Amino acid sequence: MEACAECGFGDADLAPAAVPGALRALPEELRAALGDASDAQVRTRPEAHVWSALEYLCHVRDVLLVQRERIVLAQVLDGPNLAPMSRDARVELCGYDAQDAREVLDQVAMAAQLCALSFERVGPGGWRRVLHYNFPEPALRDVGWVGVHTVHEGVHHLADVRRVLAEVRSGP
Repeated sequence: MEACAECGFGDADLAPAAVPGALRALPEELRAALGDASDAQVRTRPEAHVWSALEYLCHVRDVLLVQRERIVLAQVLDGPNLAPMSRDARVELCGYDAQDAREVLDQVAMAAQLCALSFERVGPGGWRRVLHYNFPEPALRDVGWVGVHTVHEGVHHLADVRRVLAEVRSGP
């Protein structure tokens, strides 16, 4: 992957062995990005089709939890076919807009720790185990790619949180 046009992250930026540390750093970066934003600012969508900062935080939490389960599946099953995360449906179905941002930040920290622990437990051969991944397009991926992609999701959505809050704070 070349560097992401939106957040600048590229897969060459991170070796799989560095995934756990990068995941553990993410919650504090998200907490800092929220800073002193008010509850209203965190909940406001800058445009109808753009998630709020709170919705991005909930998404990051859920990505970390889903990826943790995917890693486990890849270690115990041969070539598991992963169900889609249904990220857009989760916003409403899981009530992202009704959650408390500070509680979600604590949940992100827990999810990052659990996901990092799972990646730490992957043995040398485990990084090459493959799974049928469905995003951004269906493809066979190995656990190393999943780890780097998980960090990219976190970094990308950290940039989204910063961007959305800047737009909300600057007003219409």
